[in-house]
Amino acid sequence: MNWTNYIASDPAILYGKPAIKGTRIGVDLVLEKLAAGHTVLQLLKAYPHLKEEQIYACLAFAADRIKNEVVHELSAAA
Repeated sequence: MNWTNYIASDPAILYGKPAIKGTRIGVDLVLEKLAAGHTVLQLLKAYPHLKEEQIYACLAFAADRIKNEVVHELSAAA
């Protein structure tokens, strides 16, 4: 999926946070809802103007952003 068709960052909307184009719904909100256990169907009911592909674009955006992250092992506190 090409998330750039659905996600944009505009300084005039949500202070430039990535959001679903044509809305004021931030990618972070969608990801938080999914992480909290909400289903795609629940999100579509809560936000009837959203489309399923926009929700999946949020996931694709997040995956794209972290795929080249360097992970450092955290040691346990002494």
